[in-house]
Amino acid sequence: MSFTNKVVLVTGGSSGIGASAAVHFAKEGADVAIVGRNVTKLDNVARECAQVGKKPLIIKADISNDEEAKTIVQQTIDAFGKLDVLINNAGMNKSGSLLAGNLLESYDAVTATNLRAVILITSLAAPHLIETKGNIINVSSIGGTMVPMPGFLAYCMGKASLNHFTRGIALELAPRGVRANIISPGPVLTDIIENSDNQISWDIFRAATALKKLGEPSEIAELMLFLASDKARSITGSNYVSDNGMLLLR
Repeated sequence: MSFTNKVVLVTGGSSGIGASAAVHFAKEGADVAIVGRNVTKLDNVARECAQVGKKPLIIKADISNDEEAKTIVQQTIDAFGKLDVLINNAGMNKSGSLLAGNLLESYDAVTATNLRAVILITSLAAPHLIETKGNIINVSSIGGTMVPMPGFLAYCMGKASLNHFTRGIALELAPRGVRANIISPGPVLTDIIENSDNQISWDIFRAATALKKLGEPSEIAELMLFLASDKARSITGSNYVSDNGMLLLR
């Protein structure tokens, strides 16, 4: 699945799934742009990419800020001249609940990154993806289809909306030769819990899976390689689940 002469834009590229995706695509020959807020982490990912492929374009941006998010696609085009694959991977959680009185605050904070930014960036990327007959991968979650765990209501609402958004744009872009798909991971060992105000234990997630284990970022990155490649040329509007059987027990 060579991506030589392909340009891949990855949000949330400073750690976890996004960082692993950047390294995997670089290893397959792609020109990669990585987006994140932490320059130190972005530099570390860039070094990993350079060890196996080309050094990526680093874009420091907070995608929850419209003005910063608006620059991401153009910076990629300015650097590489085109865009073949858009991976909307950045995500976060802010705990909130109805009875605690902070659900709307939680929803606004979470969806600014997990949904609104995806819509904005995808809207700006679409004309360039039409030119290259490229494709979009939106990283959702099994939380978009299951009853939310306490503290994750806004997160799950946003992911459910992201799933509908992806299917809608898949239908709209299909006549233009652009594919759009969803990956819905279960618990994957990243820093999302560390960066969240909901400090639920990874052991709880591990016990909630049928296989009694957590996913690794590299597993999701390898699935991205497939979905972004010509091997998946007939796949659009699909939702690929990788959750160690967690949904089987819900």
